[in-house]
Parts: sequence; structure tokens; C-alpha cells
Amino acid sequence: MGFALLNHAPILNFCYFDFLATAKEKMGRGIGEALYQRVRKEALSLNTLGLFYECLPDDPRLCRDPVILRQNAARLRFFERYGARPIAQTAYETPLKPEFDNPPYLVYDNLGRGVPLGRDTARVIVRAILERKYGERCAPGYIDMVVDSFKDDPVVLREPKYIKRKSPLPINRSVPADKRIALIVHDQHAIHHIRERGYVESPVRVNTILKELERTDLFQKFLPQHFPETHIKAVHDVQFVEYLKKVCSNLKIGESVYPYVFPIRNVARPPKELAVRAGYYCIDTFTALTHNAYLAAKRAVDCALTGAQKLLEGNRLAYALVRPPGHHAERRSFGGFCYLNSAAIGAHYLSAYGKVAILDIDYHHGNGQQDIFYQRPDVLTVSIHGHPSFAFPYFSGFRDERGQGAGTGYNINIPLPESLEGEQHRRILGRVLKRLIRFSPQFLIIGLGFDTAKRDPTGSWNLRAGDFEENGREIGSLRLPTLVVQEGGYDNRVLGINARHFFLGLWSGTYSL
Repeated sequence: MGFALLNHAPILNFCYFDFLATAKEKMGRGIGEALYQRVRKEALSLNTLGLFYECLPDDPRLCRDPVILRQNAARLRFFERYGARPIAQTAYETPLKPEFDNPPYLVYDNLGRGVPLGRDTARVIVRAILERKYGERCAPGYIDMVVDSFKDDPVVLREPKYIKRKSPLPINRSVPADKRIALIVHDQHAIHHIRERGYVESPVRVNTILKELERTDLFQKFLPQHFPETHIKAVHDVQFVEYLKKVCSNLKIGESVYPYVFPIRNVARPPKELAVRAGYYCIDTFTALTHNAYLAAKRAVDCALTGAQKLLEGNRLAYALVRPPGHHAERRSFGGFCYLNSAAIGAHYLSAYGKVAILDIDYHHGNGQQDIFYQRPDVLTVSIHGHPSFAFPYFSGFRDERGQGAGTGYNINIPLPESLEGEQHRRILGRVLKRLIRFSPQFLIIGLGFDTAKRDPTGSWNLRAGDFEENGREIGSLRLPTLVVQEGGYDNRVLGINARHFFLGLWSGTYSL
């Protein structure tokens, strides 16, 4: 029927695709496509950089036979459907001898990850390929000449020539049930929908992310369980919780109340009118109270606690896909679109079973968990965020906020400049993860914000899909039981794509060999 040969180079972390053939009488029946999909799946399971292979040229200057030229073009068209294209602007297709015809291109398939291939990495891999394939046949200096011709960093692939598809065909994978990410989706999030113009925290966010996640085979869905309010009141001030619940229930459906009076004195005597009292518990003027705000936030907490419970049951990874977010909610205040701190409540729940680290990678400072755990040494809180001199919430997130009392040294803030590229963010994340390792937590909670993405309406950084995947891979390499709780991210054009890439990286980092 068909045959494919794939070579794995574990030290250099790449795969070389050597051969694909189908029986002549079986051609055109999808066997070649099935074989190539299987090869890609295998390369991805090995967590390699990607597939490299040679393809004969579709350039008439390199191939004089018109029949062979058409065959070469058909082959390159087939591979281009998967995003695999020849590496451009190099001397790889230089013939071993001047009189030779039909020298091959070197084709690269990044397996749909979208991660650029660095020049230095490419040079090492190309040298390994050439030495093994042509070392005894080529002239002295040939290999050095080809390797040195790789000058672009990252390397550049030829522009698509045959396929106009926006994204390559995905890899269909079957992930074992015990390795899937437990996915708990907020099943009632749409009840919280503030329709005022410009209110970016909207229901479409969850649906956008979910649509992209469903393109993978990484997740297993679980319904959120119901947890009593005692878990909320163990983290948040009881009067604050009761106020939120009462004021929201008293509002009419469709009615929004925005805080507008904020006490700087007589804080012990809050206004009797509940709507006016909003400023007594709020940190901003743009987070509205609505009839369903508390109910939606309470259900988000249920999702986070369900995810925490899944970790205790043996799942390695869990994701609470929730809204409204929670990381700006402090012990006795709401704000920043946040009402209850789902991640902090999940952390407190898990702290009964071991030390917990919270890593907040939202664009904005995770002031909520800082405030809640500021005096505790059993929960390490770390936040990588835009400097409060220009980024919300403005009043917290400075480096010298390190904790208090027994918690001194267990709160770490990494405020960063207004302009930041993905590579810079990744280097900083690497240093932060070393600090997490020294803490030796039994559990890790990620406050996941995609507002660090390029052109997010609430941020100013320039992270792209490949950066999110690399960040996920770095975090996954810790191989800790990890609960991810959704926080910010408001550019719905790329929100789902960035989420998919983050979890591809997180999963591969966790389960790589």
C-alpha cells in the first residue's frame, strides 16, 4: 500500500523525512496523505523542532526535463498544503557537480507550531544532513559553503507558490486520556454581558478560545462542580462577599452600576445605599456591578476549584476557561473586570495539600493574589507585568513589594517596560522559573493573560503565537501539576490562536521525552 521512512536525531532534536512511496496502482487514494500525516504526528510526539527533507526543484533553471519538472511541482504543492516549503536564500540546491541536473531543495515543516527556525540551529542541522548524505561524495569545502550560506536569522521559507490557505492543515493527533488537559469551561459565563460600548470583557472571548482549542486533541472536558461559599470566604472578606452578593441580586437585569465615590476617610462607615457603597469596595470606575456579576464570578470559582480537584485526582494539567477574570480582585475589593479571585481561591484550596506557586503572566499586575497571600510563606506569588507607572492598576506591582511578616520574600514582582518583544519576555520568564524551582512547590497555578499579545487593546507588548507556544513549553518543562486560570486577553482576532499555541507548548513541555 505505502511506505514512509523517518529518521530521528534526538541530540539535535529534529526529524529527517527520507522516503515516501505508495503502490502505483493505489496512487490518488489518499495513502500518501495518510502516511505524511502519520510522519508529522510522530515528529510532533517526539517534540522535535520539525521535519527536514529534500524535494526536487520546480524551477526550470534547475530541472531541464519538463515531465520531471511537473512531477516535482506536484510534490511541492502536496507538501505546501501542510505549511512545508523550501528554505530560501541559501546555496543548498547547488549541485554536487556542475553538470548535475535536478539538485534538491531543503524543505522545512515546522509541524504547525509557527515557531521560527534560528540560523545557528539550522546550520548545525544542515551540516549533519549533508555530512551523512553526501560526505563521501562532495568536493572539499562544499559542505562549509552550503552551511555558511544560511545567513537569515531566523531562516526564511519560500513564499507559498501553490496554496493560498491562511494556515496549514493541522496535525490530527490522538492523545491518551491520561495525558489530556482537563478542560473546565464556564457554562454560565454569558449571563454576565455588559453591553456598554467599549467594554472589552465580553462573552465572545470564551467562544473564540474554545473554537481554537477544539482543533486539537489535547483536552478532555469536565463539567464544573458546585462548591460552597466557604471556599470564597476563606480568601475574601466576608462582608465584601456578602455585599457583592446582595447588591448584585438587587439590581435589575440589564442594569449596570459603576462606582463613582471612593472613600479616603470614614472607611469604617460605608454608605447605606448599596449602589453608592460600590466605591467602598472597588479600585476603579469602569468595573460595573450587574444582576449576574456575582453569579458569574461564583461559577468561575467553581470552575477553578474543579480544576484544582482534577489535579488532586491525578491530572497533570487543568484549564479553567472562565470569565469574568479574577486576578485584580483583592481580599476585600473588586476591579479591573474582576469580582472574585478564582486563581487565589484555587491556590488556597490546594495549599492544604502542599506548597503552591502562582505565576501571573497577564499584562497587568496580579494585585489580587499579592494582597491575599502577602503574609503567607506557603504560597509564592509571582507576577510578570507592565510597570505600574503606565499599566493598570498603577498602585501596585513594584519590585520592592516582597511580602510582609512570614511572607517576606514570597511575593515577586517583575515590572517591565512599555515596549517588549517575545524573546525578551521569554528570557525573563526563564529566570522566573528558576526561582519557582527553588521554592519547590507541589502545585503551580498560572494566571493566563493574552493581553500581552501584539495589538491587544489593553496592552503594549508584541508577543505572537510562537512566543506563547514557547512560553507554554518553558512552563510545562517544570512538570508540575498545573492549573491554568484564564485572566485577560481582548483581541478576538488572535485570542483563540494564541491560546491554542500556548497549550500546545504547555502540553509538549510537560510530556516531552
